[in-house]
Amino acid sequence: MPTTERKPLLLDFEKPLVDLELRIEQIRELASDNGVDVSEEIRRLEARAMQLREEIFSSLSPAQRLQLARHPRRPSTLDYIQAISDEWMELHGDRRGSDDPAIVGGVGRLNGQPVVMLGHQKGRDTKDNIARNFGMASPGGYRKAMRLMDHADRFKMPIITFIDTPGALPTVVAEHQGIGEAIAYNLREMFRLDVPIICAVIGEAFSGGAIGIGVCDRLLMFEHAVYTVITPEGCAAIIWKDASKAPQAATALKITSWDLKNLGLIDKIIPEPIGGAHSDPIAAASTLKQALIQNLDELSQLSGSQRKQMRYQKFRQMGKFAEMSN
Repeated sequence: MPTTERKPLLLDFEKPLVDLELRIEQIRELASDNGVDVSEEIRRLEARAMQLREEIFSSLSPAQRLQLARHPRRPSTLDYIQAISDEWMELHGDRRGSDDPAIVGGVGRLNGQPVVMLGHQKGRDTKDNIARNFGMASPGGYRKAMRLMDHADRFKMPIITFIDTPGALPTVVAEHQGIGEAIAYNLREMFRLDVPIICAVIGEAFSGGAIGIGVCDRLLMFEHAVYTVITPEGCAAIIWKDASKAPQAATALKITSWDLKNLGLIDKIIPEPIGGAHSDPIAAASTLKQALIQNLDELSQLSGSQRKQMRYQKFRQMGKFAEMSN
């Protein structure tokens, strides 16, 4: 997990809380300088700060959850892999001449069990984000992911994927190299794998870029993550010809973990520390690890054919609708 101390980035809805915490710190410093006992006042303000934090983060709008999902300090795939794995060795290349840094993956151990872990990887700063295409994978990235999943299936290792992308790489070169075909191929092939597959949405998950590594037996999702077919900005630009209506689109798209759980599209919501995963990455990773181990234990009790049948039925149920007669 990141250990370098950085100045926290402030989201709009966090400002009242940050102002209160700053006031507490100022009172504490003044009391120390002047030898005044203000412990009772500090306790009262700290209790109010905790209450305010709970109020803010328990009533976020879909647009505000989207801000949290995109927070630059939110833990990434590599952060989680390094925090939850006993051992980890990254593997590179799609064996077709490409090694897309927007998708990382390799072999590791989770609770002592060999597993293959892979996922989208964003950068920590502008330079790193440009190098990793802001987590938007090219065709080579999805082919690398599929190569690693085939490796897992061959050696009977469960697969864990971490989804965090604004979408697949939307360039002419990616289209020329077959981005649609690469994603479609992954969708088909992931259904045939015998080993358990668990996917975790750790940030933003949009469009085919997300589902390209998202076919699974169990779909987990962090509390403040988001998942849908298109970014709210893209949806607003198409529907209203106005990207500023993205908050309205975010609500209509049902992008939050609670919306998706109610719709039956995800299996489990992973709670985050109050303030979001970036406020306490170690605690977020610990909760994620426990959920992965529990679900992996349950899936390991089933045969490969049972898992494949469940996987098929799981996705057949998505998008199911009924027509109402007049």
